[in-house]
Amino acid sequence: MLKNIPNALTIVRFVLIPFIVYYILTGQYIAGFVMLTVSGLTDILDGCIARKFNFITNFGKLIDPLADKATQIAVLASLTFKGIVPLWILLIVFIKEIVMVAGASFLYGKKLVVSSRWYGKLATVLFYVAIVCSLFIEYWNTTINPGTPLLGFDDYIYYLAIATTVFSLIMYFKQFYQEGYLKKENLKIEN
Repeated sequence: MLKNIPNALTIVRFVLIPFIVYYILTGQYIAGFVMLTVSGLTDILDGCIARKFNFITNFGKLIDPLADKATQIAVLASLTFKGIVPLWILLIVFIKEIVMVAGASFLYGKKLVVSSRWYGKLATVLFYVAIVCSLFIEYWNTTINPGTPLLGFDDYIYYLAIATTVFSLIMYFKQFYQEGYLKKENLKIEN
């Protein structure tokens, strides 16, 4: 039972997604920030508990990054809908995540589970920082001082996050290839 605590915390992150999206779409940026922060803290907590008490499961290895991806895409989609984040950023992240999920599904079908690496985690952290900056800027521009808008310094963090995202995708493909997962003889589909 205790072994499932990290997985339960991951499920909480999925439950928080609609609330985060709702708050962003209704312009309640502080509430959205709070929900996103709670989501981020449960992410950190589930990882710490899983590692400290050796509660690491294959389910957790799959569902934890999926919760990260779902949260990130949902929040970016909300910010794009509000006109805060350009559509091209959402599209790049969405395409990268689809490729990663497809690759993870392929490897899982071969009974292989790939854990996230530092570069994937870095991309997630950079997007989190950029999203928090966007929420703060929007809150400032719409509530605190609408007459003097804050400049979009979050754009530069998004650019860095996109670069890290593309780098992580390349590194995952390189790792899969070097470990033999993407070599022709290993790509045969078994009936």
